[in-house]
Amino acid sequence: MFQVTGAFVEFERSMIHQRINAGLKRAVEAGKTLGRPRISERVEKRIQEQLRTKASTAHEVGVGTGTVHRIAKEMRRPFEAAA
Repeated sequence: MFQVTGAFVEFERSMIHQRINAGLKRAVEAGKTLGRPRISERVEKRIQEQLRTKASTAHEVGVGTGTVHRIAKEMRRPFEAAA
């Protein structure tokens, strides 16, 4: 009984997978853009600059970037609690 039920579930899952892929293909062919919209170039450059700063800070001090990120997160925490 369980094997028969399992076979039906497996078949239905396969059909769902095929329908999803067909829908995505149809959307792309219709010219739709999938995924989240890209951020502006200005914001992207700012993020890159800040990431470089954290990496260089870690290198200068002699610690890992994870430590710098943790400290930065701890510094932001009091401001997040106030908001």
